[in-house]
Amino acid sequence: MRKLQAEIQGRRTEAAVYAVLSQGGAAAATMTPVDTGTLINSHFVEIKADGDKVTGRNGYSAEYAAAVHSAPGVLKGQDRPGNQGQYWDPNGEPHFLTAGFDQIAADVPRILRNAYRAFDRRS
Repeated sequence: MRKLQAEIQGRRTEAAVYAVLSQGGAAAATMTPVDTGTLINSHFVEIKADGDKVTGRNGYSAEYAAAVHSAPGVLKGQDRPGNQGQYWDPNGEPHFLTAGFDQIAADVPRILRNAYRAFDRRS
C-alpha cells in the first residue's frame, strides 16, 4: 500500500510540474521569434522522477536556440534585408523563455493547486 501511495503521489507531482511547465512554455511561445518556424517547433518539455524528487525542464532544441534567447535584441523592430519584415517579428522578445516563466510566476501556486485537484478528481 505504501508503494502504491508513493507512486500515486509521484504521478500527482509530475502532473503538477507539467502544468507549470506547460503554462510557462505557452507564455514563452507568444514571445518566441518566428522566422521559419524551426525554433518554435523545437520546443520541448521534459520531466524526470528520481525517487521522491521530480524535476522538469522546458526549452528549445534548435541548434541556435540559446543564441537567439540570449541575443540582446538591439535590432528589434528594424527592417531585415531583402524585404523580409523586421527583426524579432511578429512578437519576439529577447530572453523569451525566461520572460514567459516570469510572466506566470505569481500564478504558480494557483497552477499547482489546480493541477493537484484535477489529478485527485481523475483518481
